[in-house]
Amino acid sequence: MSSDAMIPVGEVKRYLLKLQDRICRVLQDEDGGAVFQEDAWSREQDEAADTNQPLGGGGRTRVLRCGAIFEQAGVNFSHVTGAHLPPSATAARPELSGRSFEALGVSLVIHPENPHVPTSHANVRFFIAEKEDEDPVWWFGGGYDLTPYYPVEEDVVAWHKTAWSACRPFGDHVYPRFKEWCDRYFYLTHRGEARGVGGLFFDDLNEWGFDRSFEFLRAVGDSYLEAYVPIVRRRKDEPWTDRQRQFQLYRRGRYVEFNLVYDRGTLFGLQSGGRTESILMSLPPLVSWRYNWQPEPASEESVLYDFLRPRDWLDQ
Repeated sequence: MSSDAMIPVGEVKRYLLKLQDRICRVLQDEDGGAVFQEDAWSREQDEAADTNQPLGGGGRTRVLRCGAIFEQAGVNFSHVTGAHLPPSATAARPELSGRSFEALGVSLVIHPENPHVPTSHANVRFFIAEKEDEDPVWWFGGGYDLTPYYPVEEDVVAWHKTAWSACRPFGDHVYPRFKEWCDRYFYLTHRGEARGVGGLFFDDLNEWGFDRSFEFLRAVGDSYLEAYVPIVRRRKDEPWTDRQRQFQLYRRGRYVEFNLVYDRGTLFGLQSGGRTESILMSLPPLVSWRYNWQPEPASEESVLYDFLRPRDWLDQ
């Protein structure tokens, strides 16, 4: 790129739409028992609207429910535009106040029925804020993370090896940096525990320039299926008990708590008046809370809590 004034948003959008298509096709084939239903939506720009509300955009929400493997799988593409940024976007960067914006990305959450198959989440996104007579401000963000209920070290190590391989062409420091960021980000401070076993998380990425940053986004997005599908295949046929199912539903409560309290994408979407059904598609279809529940010492449920300690998974 010779100038930040010529940002090819259309090129990013084309990649994201193809990524959504590819992920849905592979997951649907893997499930074999249900298909993704698409809900295409749009919103007309309203210049007279409250300045903290979204003004335009659209997307494709795709949800697979009650499948042979996946109890619910949501893969969402959205492209939102507006004349003013919401508070969640300007709180840390007040210099962006008053700029128009475009935010586009693919976000997905997969909730399997079998407690031995982990929940997974991935997101890749691009953001650009513009103001007349000033250069645009843009960045990429995203990553993926894994939330097992009955974790297997082989699976967690393989997940992180795939993340490491995706990062390797961009420098030896990249995986450790974004792995550690993921550990910090997906942490429930009020519980004092991690949501899962991590993966990658990055945001505000623009220091490499547009072309290199976009290349990294594609590396992360393209490696998600390589990281997740082999785990699904290894665990999908393992028998499970009602006790294990109840533990899975209990731990899904942590997922809900994180998404509604901490997740930046959820907060941005709700504060900008985004499409609620698409924003909250990440929530599991069934979940439970139990007052002050603790796993029995030395039980198979207690193993999870040791796995949730951040560690170097590539040095086992």
